[in-house]
Amino acid sequence: MQNAPAAHPPFNAEQALRLGRETCDIEAQALHALGARLDAVFVQAVQRLLATPGRVIVMGMGKSGHVGRKIAATLASTGTPAFFVHPAEASHGDLGMVTRGDLVLAISNSGESSEITVLLPVLRRQGVPLIAMTGGMESALARHADLVLDCSVQREACPLNLAPTTSTTVQLAMGDALAVALLDARGFRPEDFARSHPGGALGRRLLTHVRDVMRSGAQVPRVAPLADFSTLMREMSAKGLGASAIVDENDRPLGIFTDGDLRRRIEAGSDLRGMLARDVLHANPRTIGAEALAADAAQLMEQHSITSVLVTDAAGRLVGVVHIGDLMRAKVI
Repeated sequence: MQNAPAAHPPFNAEQALRLGRETCDIEAQALHALGARLDAVFVQAVQRLLATPGRVIVMGMGKSGHVGRKIAATLASTGTPAFFVHPAEASHGDLGMVTRGDLVLAISNSGESSEITVLLPVLRRQGVPLIAMTGGMESALARHADLVLDCSVQREACPLNLAPTTSTTVQLAMGDALAVALLDARGFRPEDFARSHPGGALGRRLLTHVRDVMRSGAQVPRVAPLADFSTLMREMSAKGLGASAIVDENDRPLGIFTDGDLRRRIEAGSDLRGMLARDVLHANPRTIGAEALAADAAQLMEQHSITSVLVTDAAGRLVGVVHIGDLMRAKVI
């Protein structure tokens, strides 16, 4: 017969709040201490990582392994080729992923994780540089490493001082510090970040150009200046953008007429039936080039409270139109 599970003590809301705040305080203090002790070794680590011709191989067991996966992902997305190798799997063949020219970044709070220490002699024989992130400055990992980044903490936030909490926070911060220093040293730009995040919002904003979302050819509403008002209305209705360009004989925009212009003229009591397109156009319409970023078109719309922007070529000829709906479908806005 199985024993019944132990009953929980009554929930204490004040105790929960106190422990939550205490955890934040303990970890914040550890992060301040980490920043204060960053020194020349940190600079050397950044230089070694920067000079690595191959990949950065991140290793760690347990909670340090979870942190390691995040560090590897952050490095890879900010210009430093990196991936995570599980040290236990490395002992059973995955160490073949580590090649000459790579560098290993090993993470262990104690520095004595057996799955990592068993690999140290092999890495040494292969001539693979090793940077350790550990709180065990006299540990086996620290003794074998080329450089040791001190990730020690006074105590875990866990009330039992057992569960990795403060130590993993410090490891994560050290990884972020390395990544930030590296991306700055590499001259990493937002455009570079976007190329490794094509599916994200930043990628769409920085990689999507007006040419990718604009409507062109027969989809672009346009009429001549002498077109009568009914022709102008039919063109607007047929193209479904709530606007039409008015162009000269060389297809250069003279102006634009929108649903908003129509509403304002009706409210003003204008008799539009006998008017021509040139009589109602809004002169000097906002235009943009096809090679501009779609985000710039969005900014132009927002700045001038408009929903469509005409697209022109280098000679000023109308080649397309981009509507706010096109930008929304492309998830630029």
